[in-house]
Amino acid sequence: MYIPHRTDSDGPKIIIFSGAGLDAPSGVQTFRDTNGLWNEHKIEDVCTESTWKKNFNLVHNFYNQRRMELANVEPSHAHKVIKEINDLYPGDVINMTMNVSDLQERVGVECLHVHGELTKMVCANCGHKWNIGYEAWNNEACSECNKIDGVRPDIVFFGGQAPMYTYLWRGFEHTMHPDSIVIIIGTQGNVVSVEDNLVGTHCKKILCNMQSSGDINVKKIKFDKVYYESIETAIDKIKDDILGWKKDA
Repeated sequence: MYIPHRTDSDGPKIIIFSGAGLDAPSGVQTFRDTNGLWNEHKIEDVCTESTWKKNFNLVHNFYNQRRMELANVEPSHAHKVIKEINDLYPGDVINMTMNVSDLQERVGVECLHVHGELTKMVCANCGHKWNIGYEAWNNEACSECNKIDGVRPDIVFFGGQAPMYTYLWRGFEHTMHPDSIVIIIGTQGNVVSVEDNLVGTHCKKILCNMQSSGDINVKKIKFDKVYYESIETAIDKIKDDILGWKKDA
């Protein structure tokens, strides 16, 4: 998803930025839990730029399993309501996510994936990228350079480059319009800083998390609405908030 820089002539936007809490109700396991493991694996073994080649087989086995698991989950009520919001305001909604699933796309929402996409592979040697869907990668060479050693999931590993952040920051530029609305869903704010992107903005702001986070100061950011609950129960309230603000604008 390409996001241009905001210009003075741009009207208000609805910016939806989501983390793992959006996909959790569908049964997608969160990236890491309180003991630092992801599906019983250490993150540094399966998601680190400096070690993925050393752990080549482990990394691919891990993501093959995640990909096949993704095939067995479905978009939730929250994903469907986000699609409704997009349909109500066509062209005026910017969807950005840290999630690597395709659940938003399955309901017809175009989304910027700032940390990559599980259903895609990329060759680190030549840059070629392709869709693999929910299939396992079985040591097939890159079709462009015919090499195997650079093939990897199209996932941003810790310590690696995150080129989509350029567009992420452009998306947050639209929060400078006073009539824009930004919705932060299911993130603790310790990977992408919510504070850095929202402090000083004057648009309407909504936060939905299961619990408070030390990395998101709701008073400093001046959220208009805060829902400490599942996005499944909060999403209809959030839609009503948007409709009410749009009606009064």
